[in-house]
This record gives sequence, structure tokens and C-alpha cells, in this order.
Amino acid sequence: MLSPPGSPPKSADTAPSTAAPAPAPAGPSPAARPDRRGGWLIVLALLCTAPLVLHAHLPNRVGNLGSLVQTLLPWVGLGVPVLLALSLGLRSRRGAAATLLPAVVWAALFTPELTDRSGARGGTGTLTVLSHNVDEDNPEPVRTARALAAADADLLALEELPRDPSVYVRELAAYPYHRVHGGVGLWSRYRLTEVAPVEIMPWTRAVRATVHTPKGPVAVYAAHLASVRVSPFAGFTTGRRDEAGRLLAEAVRAEPLDRVVVLGDFNGTHRDRALAPLTSGLRSAQREAGDGFGFTWPAAFPVVRIDDVLVRGLAPQASWTLPATGSDHLPVAAALRP
Repeated sequence: MLSPPGSPPKSADTAPSTAAPAPAPAGPSPAARPDRRGGWLIVLALLCTAPLVLHAHLPNRVGNLGSLVQTLLPWVGLGVPVLLALSLGLRSRRGAAATLLPAVVWAALFTPELTDRSGARGGTGTLTVLSHNVDEDNPEPVRTARALAAADADLLALEELPRDPSVYVRELAAYPYHRVHGGVGLWSRYRLTEVAPVEIMPWTRAVRATVHTPKGPVAVYAAHLASVRVSPFAGFTTGRRDEAGRLLAEAVRAEPLDRVVVLGDFNGTHRDRALAPLTSGLRSAQREAGDGFGFTWPAAFPVVRIDDVLVRGLAPQASWTLPATGSDHLPVAAALRP
């Protein structure tokens, strides 16, 4: 058969081509693609780390920002699981790696406080003290007073007592010595002398007494510092509390006895720099001999420890919180050894 004029000759050995078209150049594999989502997670990790590292340097001139951050500092750690969850959800290796920074810093700051540092709670020569803001509006004062009596402490310091404290006087009758000044009262197994108010506010919010223990006299201060306020306009308002703390610190520094216990509701934590005039010369029983953070307020879901036992010249053996009473605070207790 002849080919049409102008057509190229066909070869019997030539077959029609069946080869597939060449594939398009492949893009980078998912593993090789840059993690563009990790950048803002790194920024969030740095923002989470900043208050942990810089809390002591945050200014208090505007809204007492430094004091507020220091009060809530342990809760900054909640940012770590949030960042980790975001990193996993976005499959961001850079974000997950960045989360290690606030996690390591938080652990370095707070792991010592999460361990159990307590020893024996009683024993020969140990002075067991208990402090509780009983809440003036407590709807169950009888239950509260009986719970305190059952705690079997050697010394009780009660703050925010009602104007008529007769319920507490009756239910704590097993204690042979007690004195009440304003809203603050002391109940003791051991003799109390030199009981007098400490002027830290216009009305009585602190008391000083000498407790004659079997190991010798101990100066005891029970105090309820002024409340603080948090508002979006004024920030963290602590002026009256700070002034009361300064006056209490002056009294404690002038104390002639070597062994001193200061306990009560300080409306602030030991980290709050504004309370440093008081806390810097004393040791926190919870920090030295507690188990965990020992948060005390609010009782329904405690988030801060504003009730504490501070000492000088005594060794904390154990520190703990008691179960909720009818108050909005949890009671705190400590075993102290001369």
C-alpha cells in the first residue's frame, strides 16, 4: 500500500508510543516544610516565661502590678499545658520545643514547694500553733469552733471574730487561758502574760502576748492585715495592708524575746514584695516544713496562701492546712521546735 504523497515512510518496526507523560516536579515533603506556625507559639512561650523570671523587677508604681503577679505566680504555670496542647494540635515541633522553656523555669521555682518537707507534727517540746480567720459572717460558728477545738493545738490565734465571741469562748473552754481584743483572740494551754493590742490600724487588728511554754517564753503576734482590692481601674490596691504590715514589722523587730511567732491573715503571700518589711526577717513554716503550696483562700477552691505562720528563733517541723470550716478561709497549723 502506497503512502499519500508527502507522508513520511512508516517503518514496520515502529510501534505507537504508549509512554506516560513525565511527572511534574514534586514539592517539598511535609517533613521538609518549614514550621511556619511555631513562630507565634514561641512568642507565647516567652510571654509565659517572662513573669516567672522577671516578677521581682515588675514595677509596683502602676496598680501594684508586681505584687499582683507575685501573689498569683504559681498559676502562671497553667500556660504550659495550654501551649503544649496548641503545639500538638497544630503539629508544631518548634512550638512544643518552646514550651520547655516556661516548664523548666516553673519547675525550678516551685518543685521544692511541691515536695513534702514536713516532719513530726507533735512530740515532747514541740509547740503546735493554729491560726484561722473564722469569718465574722460565718454561718456555722459552732461547727467552726468545735473543729478548732478538735485540732488539739497548744495555741490558737483567731482573726475576724464576731462582736460577740461567746460561741468561741464556750466551745474552746478546754483552753485555760484566752484573751480577745477587738476581732483578734488567743487561746492557749500555757499561761499568757503581757497581752496587749498592737497598733497597726485605727481599730484593733493585732495582738501581742508572751506564751510561757515548757521550753520558755515565746512572743506571739496574731494579726489580721487590711484587705486588698482588685479592680480594672485601680489595679491591685494594697496601701492600707502595706502600711499595717510595716507597723507590724516594726513591732516584731523591736521584740526583745529571741523566739517569736507571727501568725494570722496577712491578705498577701510571702512572695509579695510589699510585705517584705515583715516577711524578710521571719521564716515561713509552710515554705520550710509544708507539703505543697498550702493555699488557704477562698476555702471552696483555694488559689492563694494568705494565711501563714512566720517564726524567728524556732524551727518549723511541719506545716499544714486543716479542712474547711464555715469560714471562707482554711485554718493553718504548724509544729515548731525551740
